[in-house]
Amino acid sequence: MGNALGPAAPRAPRRGEPLGSPGSFDELHRQCKEVFPQQMEGVKLIVNKMLSSHFQVTHAVHMSTLGLSSYHFNATFVGDRQLSPTEAFPTLVGDMDNSGSLNAQVLHLLAERIRTKAVFQTHQAKFVTWQFDGEYRGDDCTATLTLGNPDLLGESVILVAHFLQSVTSRLVLGGEMVYHRRPGEEGAILTLAGKYTAQKWVATLNVGYGGAHASYYHRANEQVQVGVELEANTRLQDTTFAFGYQLNLPQANMVFRGLLDSNWSVGGVLEKKLPPLPVTLALGAFLNHWKNRFHCGFSVIVG
Repeated sequence: MGNALGPAAPRAPRRGEPLGSPGSFDELHRQCKEVFPQQMEGVKLIVNKMLSSHFQVTHAVHMSTLGLSSYHFNATFVGDRQLSPTEAFPTLVGDMDNSGSLNAQVLHLLAERIRTKAVFQTHQAKFVTWQFDGEYRGDDCTATLTLGNPDLLGESVILVAHFLQSVTSRLVLGGEMVYHRRPGEEGAILTLAGKYTAQKWVATLNVGYGGAHASYYHRANEQVQVGVELEANTRLQDTTFAFGYQLNLPQANMVFRGLLDSNWSVGGVLEKKLPPLPVTLALGAFLNHWKNRFHCGFSVIVG
């Protein structure tokens, strides 16, 4: 007796959503961290000047009430090859303060998918940090290798490897391996990471031998964004919790960021743009109830 229903029709292949690049390992918690206000104290004046389409200089004067006052001079050169509105290669950045300390970075695109970065930092006349990064960005994965403070004579080095893979269009999984070696000491630490991105929220988790770091970012609407961070350190037996929020008032050209954490600290920073002038004013205040410590700051950004 034959099959009354006939042969089954072949299924049409389903086209999945493009996975997309998972980005950099260091930027997994970026969206949540951008909601929190930056600590500020004293008075700061920042003047930005575009000398050409490729070259920019910045002067920053900071008069502190807690430490020494300082002056920083920053110069940035940006090349012609632009991959996105925020990425252009090659890029050279140098920052020097009034004590002679230098912080320099060089970013270069070796190939379409391979990026390199070199970082040099000095404290007055002494080298403190020299670091070299190589990053491969595929269609759905990112791999990074970092070599920090290599010293062949002293037989010491820090090696960091990152890998991220887009499992679906919303889920990213990966890990970090940190290896350090110096005379009489050698060790490695493994950290696993995961990130889930929804339409209006992002959840990220890092878990390793040293502890855990979890963050949650939620965009309620065009004006309100909130973020929550939880960090646990197994070595110090310490756990901290922080809640931050950002309020955007585009009609008033104002942005307010606030925070509240488990150390009994509260704070906020209000930024106000003054169009048509290229000036931004910022006023911040932070209070730690447990330590009875209060500090505030005011900054003016020109350019």
